[in-house]
Amino acid sequence: MKIRVDENTVRKVAFLARLKLSDEEIRKYAEDLKSILEGFHTLQQVNVDGVDPSFQPVPIKNVTREDEERESIPQEVALSNTSNKEDGYFKGPKIIEK
Repeated sequence: MKIRVDENTVRKVAFLARLKLSDEEIRKYAEDLKSILEGFHTLQQVNVDGVDPSFQPVPIKNVTREDEERESIPQEVALSNTSNKEDGYFKGPKIIEK
């Protein structure tokens, strides 16, 4: 199959995408787009009968752990490495002025 992509095709796509392209860019992209579409045409000729679709090349499995109730660290320990504390809480920068 001969892929027909010319400068007018690129101009139309650029217009729809609201891109301003120079004449040099249009010529370059016409060649690139033709090459890309020819690659897709080659892929369409591959026999995939009996092949399950795959949207992820590597199987994914959930690696989260079970949610377990545990003893938390004491407040004093949590605040021990900061000088930005006040009344037993972390103190951050003031965001809202009164």
